Amino acid sequence: MQAAQCAVTSYSFAPSKSPRAGNRGICNGGGPSRLSFCGLRKEIFGVPAERCFRRAALAARPTGRAGLQGYRVMASASDNGSHVTAFDYDLIIIGAGVGGHGAALHAVEKGLKTAVIEGDVIGGTCVNRGCVPSKALLAVSGRMRELQSEHHLKAMGIQVAAAEYDRKSVSDHANNLASRIRGNLTNSLKSLGVDILTGVGTILGPQQVKYGKIGFPDKIVTAKDIIIATGSVPFVPPGIEIDGKTVFTSDHALKLEWVPDWIAIIGSGYIGLEFSDVYTALGSEVDAALIATGRAPFTKGLGLENINVVTQRGYVPADERMQVIDADGSTVPHVYCIGDANGKLMLAHTASAQGISVIEQISGRDNVLNHLSIPAACFTHPEISMVGLTEPQARKKGEEEGFEVSVAKTSFKANTKALAENEGEGIAKLIYRPDTGEILGVHILGLHAADLIHEASNAIAMGTRIQDIKFAVHAHPTLSEVLDELFKHAKVAEHVHQPLQAQPIAV
Repeated sequence: MQAAQCAVTSYSFAPSKSPRAGNRGICNGGGPSRLSFCGLRKEIFGVPAERCFRRAALAARPTGRAGLQGYRVMASASDNGSHVTAFDYDLIIIGAGVGGHGAALHAVEKGLKTAVIEGDVIGGTCVNRGCVPSKALLAVSGRMRELQSEHHLKAMGIQVAAAEYDRKSVSDHANNLASRIRGNLTNSLKSLGVDILTGVGTILGPQQVKYGKIGFPDKIVTAKDIIIATGSVPFVPPGIEIDGKTVFTSDHALKLEWVPDWIAIIGSGYIGLEFSDVYTALGSEVDAALIATGRAPFTKGLGLENINVVTQRGYVPADERMQVIDADGSTVPHVYCIGDANGKLMLAHTASAQGISVIEQISGRDNVLNHLSIPAACFTHPEISMVGLTEPQARKKGEEEGFEVSVAKTSFKANTKALAENEGEGIAKLIYRPDTGEILGVHILGLHAADLIHEASNAIAMGTRIQDIKFAVHAHPTLSEVLDELFKHAKVAEHVHQPLQAQPIAV
């Protein structure tokens, strides 16, 4: 097999400025919108310089199933001149990807009559053209790398013949996994009584949505609250024509209908890095061009003009509670936007978390999601994971707010389990405040980094201090001890005793 080579180049674009910037102003708070993101964190945080939107005050609402049902029957949609005394649903979700699915499940738990409108297939991008099939391909590429690494195997006393793969079987593995997960999500919605309405959803006005398929008459349904969860599509830079063969996107690549002898990957974010891993393991060099320059929100045809909403570079503007912002800078009552469509943090699990946060709000409990506690991972070999701030971001924040920033590091070479796997190449980095013990960020490169990051992300979400978490017990020998050693390496002022309170960070 030929030596694998893969060219990866970055592609960046300057953010466009909204003509309304002068009216709303740039965010002056301490949230992520002020930070100059770099590398992978920049890709997932959508628009680099988001605007600050006015917080929407939550109207007082009765709690409990009986109270909610009584309230929803008498609710009205008078803003568009029509008076609705009863709704078809308590909640309509436009889009049934991971975000819409997560919101629907939580809505049922809260006693809300719920429907999802989906014009494509259940599961959205993640399940059908993203996270799920790509991980199936990465599982294959990981095993191929192991089998191709003669030095690595010989060190463990293993000898194998030349490794080969069957392209169609690999493709079937990815497609079958997507189909299975899609079926699981569909069945879970149906079993809980969520209505699945097939067609493209369009907002007609406050609390009214139409949906339908081409060639069939549209149907109109009403709901007390509406969540936009339409996701994203591959972003193709102007001037590039996609033919699906010599120039193609991740949607085409995931089908693995062919493995090019040579391939150039344009884009060095998550998608570009992961496909670089897949193709080089399967023997590709450079010829065809995979366009992996990020994702663009899928918001066309939503009828946003009917509620006086103007997108910003395609993204639906939303405040820290995911409530949609109209062209005048005011929140649109009963309309929310989650996931890739709002551009805050373009990750599937972020969409789900935002959806759950919205359901909490419309159920009468205020909730603001701390986006800096949400982990991110790149499933290359070795894996990369991160949560919170980078060191430059943390030091900039420290300078502005007047606190010191410290860094602790540890190596996988000191971890027994990693050495047993002959995978000692790896590092973990902790960024923290020595005066309070607050965890500002954690970054991991190494074996199963994507699994290890959650201890740190949960600590940030719950406001757990380093001086407390360093006493947690980890099973030995496990990779989790990498984080154990990392926290123990941190030097926190001995006089610190007060507990930290997790402060939600609006994005």
